[in-house]
Amino acid sequence: MGQGRIRGHQSSLAALYRLLDGVLILGALVLCCTFFEQPFDKEWLVAGLLAAIGFAFMAESVELYRSWRADTYLQLFGYTAFSWVMVCTLLLLLAYFSKTGQTYSRLVVGSWFLSTLFILGAWRYVFRLLLFYIRSHDHNTRSAAIIGVTDAGLRLAHNFAAEPQLGIRVKGFYRVPGADDGGQSLMSWGPFNLLGDVDDALRAAKAGEVDLLYIALPMREEERIVEILQAFADTTATVHLLTDLFVNNLLHARWHQVGSSSLLSVYDTPIEGLNSWLKRLEDLVLSSVILTLISPLMLVIALAIKLTSPGPVIFKQHRYGLDGRPIKVWKFRSMTAQDNGSTVVQASRNDARITPIGRFLRKTSLDELPQFINVLQGRMSIVGPRPHAVAHNEEYRSLVDGYMLRHKVKPGITGWAQVNGWRGETDTVEKMSRRVEHDLHYIRHWSLWLDLRIVLMTVFKGFVGKNVY
Repeated sequence: MGQGRIRGHQSSLAALYRLLDGVLILGALVLCCTFFEQPFDKEWLVAGLLAAIGFAFMAESVELYRSWRADTYLQLFGYTAFSWVMVCTLLLLLAYFSKTGQTYSRLVVGSWFLSTLFILGAWRYVFRLLLFYIRSHDHNTRSAAIIGVTDAGLRLAHNFAAEPQLGIRVKGFYRVPGADDGGQSLMSWGPFNLLGDVDDALRAAKAGEVDLLYIALPMREEERIVEILQAFADTTATVHLLTDLFVNNLLHARWHQVGSSSLLSVYDTPIEGLNSWLKRLEDLVLSSVILTLISPLMLVIALAIKLTSPGPVIFKQHRYGLDGRPIKVWKFRSMTAQDNGSTVVQASRNDARITPIGRFLRKTSLDELPQFINVLQGRMSIVGPRPHAVAHNEEYRSLVDGYMLRHKVKPGITGWAQVNGWRGETDTVEKMSRRVEHDLHYIRHWSLWLDLRIVLMTVFKGFVGKNVY
């Protein structure tokens, strides 16, 4: 009864969310005016109302008030921040072109913009935790069923069971008579019931006994999938299509529309358009700051290399960069021999080629410091898959599935693989496979926050490693 009551008031809750956002935007402005001893007069009231109305329209345009049940908080906050930043930008433009900017205190405006962003994000975070708690205790849940007893469907059922805070409860499965469902048996997959066939699922949907339906048939069953979709168009259940197409190999997949044709990009990069500009700005800012701080250390290292062994201070090695284009990666020279041809032998324990100072530099990753110059040049990024020697790329691209997909983004000084322990020598295919697995995880889940997280993890545990020689 309680669950139905909550679902029955979704529109009322959505209206409450909108009202609360408006109140918080105005409230933050009143608090800022009070704190900086500015009278809250009609000019400030007009600015507050414009902001509240503008945010409501902007939030609607990006569907901020939809259900975020299965999405991450970072995605929710990103949409919230985008909506508020757009409102702030429009307000500043309006003040500039109407020549009313001098009416408002810049200190109040700045603090209002920042504090409101924090408040809008904070209340959503707290409310999200509250919803997770409620759903974990079997309130505000939605009933689901899966059509097709397949690997993909069974995996989905287990994923929902492992995340009770999502509030999606799988009642069971419906078989599709005559369909190729892989011959899976529920007996080996845990406590999931077989509820009947597609006709039973249709009756349950029409009776309102199930909220969400997931069709988990192989893509080769296209005709049956179309038949099922047409049948369930006569119900109010929300229907999702769970595809088994390259389930584990999609790389930042997205849908594209070309006229009336729908295209699914299978191997794509998340770092394009605005994201590529943000990533580049991040690289420029971080590398400039870091190079300023480490320049004395780099001078000391360069002098030490020059005094302890013959040869150049900087070693430039050919490697693959973005989209597999060759680049030159800079490192402090740590060996007497400089492999840069078709055969490159990885450094190993007690390698005679490593100089005394080079052993320390490699163990502490100080030999990588010149790569911050590569970042400024635009050849590399602060965070990304580590670039391998060209010879190693050619060796492993035929041995490790998806190896070359790691070049869909710029190579980095540090990466998700490195902070998770996959640094140094990769003397087996298994080690390289694990590194590539982490690199592809980074590309699939890229965000600025993930980059900053990796940078922080590198500072605390990413400079040294037991497999680094």
